[in-house]
Amino acid sequence: MRSKNIIGKIDIWLLIIYLALVTVGILSIYAAAFNEAHPSIIDASQNYGKQLIFMGVSLFIGFIILLIDAKFFNALAYVFYGLSIVFLLMVFVVGSKISGSTSWIHLGPLSFQPSEFAKFGTALALAHYLGKLDTDLTKFKTKVIAYGIIILPMLLILAQGDAGSASVFIIFLLVIYREGMGGKILIIGLVAATIFVLSLCVSKWYMMTGLGVIYAFFLLIIDRTKKNVWLLTGILIVACAFVFSVDFAFHHVLKPHQQTRINIILGKEKDTKGVGYNLNQSMIAIGSGGFSGKGYLNGTMTKYNFVPEQHTDFIFCTVGEESGFVGCFFLIALYLALMLRIIHLAERQRSTFSRIYGYGIACIFFFHFAINIGMTIGLVPVIGIPLPFLSYGGSSLLMFSMMIFVFLKQDANRMNIL
Repeated sequence: MRSKNIIGKIDIWLLIIYLALVTVGILSIYAAAFNEAHPSIIDASQNYGKQLIFMGVSLFIGFIILLIDAKFFNALAYVFYGLSIVFLLMVFVVGSKISGSTSWIHLGPLSFQPSEFAKFGTALALAHYLGKLDTDLTKFKTKVIAYGIIILPMLLILAQGDAGSASVFIIFLLVIYREGMGGKILIIGLVAATIFVLSLCVSKWYMMTGLGVIYAFFLLIIDRTKKNVWLLTGILIVACAFVFSVDFAFHHVLKPHQQTRINIILGKEKDTKGVGYNLNQSMIAIGSGGFSGKGYLNGTMTKYNFVPEQHTDFIFCTVGEESGFVGCFFLIALYLALMLRIIHLAERQRSTFSRIYGYGIACIFFFHFAINIGMTIGLVPVIGIPLPFLSYGGSSLLMFSMMIFVFLKQDANRMNIL
């Protein structure tokens, strides 16, 4: 009886938004991978049939989650995190290479990407650690442990060659900031990102000159005590070293196709037939949709497979071509509603764990949403991360769904928290 009452308390609006996105996802995959010889959407031999099965499994597991005691996920947060680390380590032993990165584990006929589970595990572990009564983010030890929870899976995923999935973990810094981390870290991050981009656009010697001018300017306006001068000089040295490290990493660490992708985004070169082919075709497909689109299953770019990987990382092209500006606006509005609803619910939680976990998954959804759509319209480099609930893939759909249902369970149980 208690389980039924809890299920009846779940937030109906968040559930409706989730179901709407999953529905749009299966319809988009059907359109992107449509095969006239297999027109049935329930045909398990086709990607849309497989995705429908993944959708059913996700909903079933979601229902099971709603029946489990809400304290289960807080109590076993480190277990989930530990399992995710084990799975990431297993990739180095039994992993398979797909789409250029060795980040998959084959389980019979299915492929599982541990990095997706790691996002879920990290969100739980971070919420559990920061949710403790004695956790104080002003202490150095607390910061080190919190950052360590984030950095460990990030480094393991990066070592697998999946820079896109690894970059998602950076967004957890916003969760720590929400819980009391000083704004200095975000300011440093913003400055570092600015220097990073500028270092890719102009010569490192121009960057040195610019930093020198800025150094001289601040030297004139600050109180030139010995401490301040040494501090400012130290910042200049670190900034210069960072510029050289960016230049070195770009030319000696990144692969040629990754360099080309970044240069295309920065407008330094064009490659509409090679590495930049996906991006060019993607923008053509979206632009061809106009205001209202060409109609469902009538997208010529989609129908004739002009955009590679359209049912996975470039699924947004299908929406853009077939439903135009109207469809894109509706889809973006759904994602914004999802994230805003999660944040709204997170703020009303009595449990600190539930609040932090809510912010954690909201940040994950935001990163995937912003980067995936950004890369399909040429605003960010193509790094290969899925659009939540829309891109084809069983492990991503299952993990995103579990994130939602665990939070639905936490929110339904909030009144039982004293």
